[in-house]
Amino acid sequence: MKRIEQAADAGGWSYDNMMLRAGQAVAEAVLWRLPDPGGKEALILVGPGNNGGDGLVAGARLAEQGMRVTAYLVRPRPAPDPHTANLRALGGQVQGPDDDRHAMLERFAGTADVIVDAVLGTGFTLPMRAELAATLRSAQQAIERRRPRPLRVAVDCPSGLDCDSGAVADSAIAADVTVTLAAAKPGLLQFPGAGLVGEIVVADIGLKPDMRELTEVQMELAELKTVRGWLPQRPPDSHKGTFGTAVIAGGSVNYPGSAGLAAAGAYRVGAGLVCLAVPGAIHGLLVSLIPEATWLILPQEMGVIAEAAADVLRGRAAGVEVLLVGPGIGREETTRKFLARLLQPAEAGGRARIGFIHSQAEAAPSMVTLPQLIVDADGLRLLAELEGWPALLPAGTILTPHPGEMEALTGLDTATIQSNREGVARDWALQWGHIVVLKGAHTVVASPDGRAWVLPYATAALAKAGTGDVLAGAIAGFCAQGVSPAEAAVLAGTLHGRAGVLAAGEAGSTAGVLAGDVARHLPAAIAELESMPAS
Repeated sequence: MKRIEQAADAGGWSYDNMMLRAGQAVAEAVLWRLPDPGGKEALILVGPGNNGGDGLVAGARLAEQGMRVTAYLVRPRPAPDPHTANLRALGGQVQGPDDDRHAMLERFAGTADVIVDAVLGTGFTLPMRAELAATLRSAQQAIERRRPRPLRVAVDCPSGLDCDSGAVADSAIAADVTVTLAAAKPGLLQFPGAGLVGEIVVADIGLKPDMRELTEVQMELAELKTVRGWLPQRPPDSHKGTFGTAVIAGGSVNYPGSAGLAAAGAYRVGAGLVCLAVPGAIHGLLVSLIPEATWLILPQEMGVIAEAAADVLRGRAAGVEVLLVGPGIGREETTRKFLARLLQPAEAGGRARIGFIHSQAEAAPSMVTLPQLIVDADGLRLLAELEGWPALLPAGTILTPHPGEMEALTGLDTATIQSNREGVARDWALQWGHIVVLKGAHTVVASPDGRAWVLPYATAALAKAGTGDVLAGAIAGFCAQGVSPAEAAVLAGTLHGRAGVLAAGEAGSTAGVLAGDVARHLPAAIAELESMPAS
């Protein structure tokens, strides 16, 4: 970020220009969430650097809207300071750092309607100086004593959060909204810091989008204005064939509902037809749960998909847009053989070509290839047991592991994966040549071409069995409609996260949300996205 700002300044867009735009963005974030600002109180916690300058500009804008603004300088500002002078000229109050035992700070924090944290920015690293920590702790304690609490807005990041690692100081003030400047910072999306940032708003500070220093960054926050443009069109003269067919192979006697949840996810995001390929033992259980599905009954052994099902599934998958394998599939040996056989080259009649050699002339006209493939859940653990599995998958296969499944695929321990989620997802997507959707708080989608996205949701509403099946189905649903694989994963993941938030709002708690509730709220999440202006 420092390099990007230096390049912008050298190119004629000065630090002052960036500061003015940043302060305006912070003020707009406050005013959007604080209707009728006239006469209300704003406390700006001001540091000595550029972050403090952003806060003073925001304070001036709030004063222009009729708010009573107090800027509390936690350390002296460089003199002369035009931003402090401008705030005073607009009627704002400036309190110096000579505040005995922070009595004035606690009084201001005890009555303000909004508190803007503009003390420390991207340059902060732990440990925090004791004097500054004591100041922030006084403000923190004054805020926590209040009910209801004031609106808390952080400039770039909550003060005391390391923007690279997500580590936090004990005195850091949690925000309701973090207005991060130009681009989201990694620490805002890594815990424990991610638990303090609230809603993330990425503010435009006037940088040219084609700046080389910006375009070289291939890790993106999946912003709603971006994914809005990826929603498939739904013309009024369309029919079910317009929106494609998804085949979902999964389910077993131990996990009969998983395939149905995946089908619900695919249908709820707009797939035209979903075919459930399941063992016969669970067909009767699912029919009433998802009557819109069509069915392919697969050969089974003791209620799980058997090896011979590979040939049956290949016959149905020919000509469809996407095949999802894995939800509720289990880990029996015959199912592992099914997956191995499915991934082997096969002739048009469905016979896998294993153990003997065919001439190229004989084989070429009759080879059958799989459609766009998604592998999820226990399908991933079975995949990890197959030697050379990345080379067996069709190009651009989407893999959807949670950290435990990623451990099985990579051999890395879960703690290592969780400590560097973005890096791990990108490295292995590149190594495998496939798209990785590393699920969890702030799901990461990484493409083998180097692009990667972090999704802006971390909610306990999704910490429930079956929500991953809904996500895999939603990805399949968008692939069926022709959305490119990486974008389908990002779009589905973003809507899935929002659906979890909406479901929790309806239930009144994240604890009561079921996977089916998440699927049911996908249309509402889509409607919200459609209501936004296209980017």
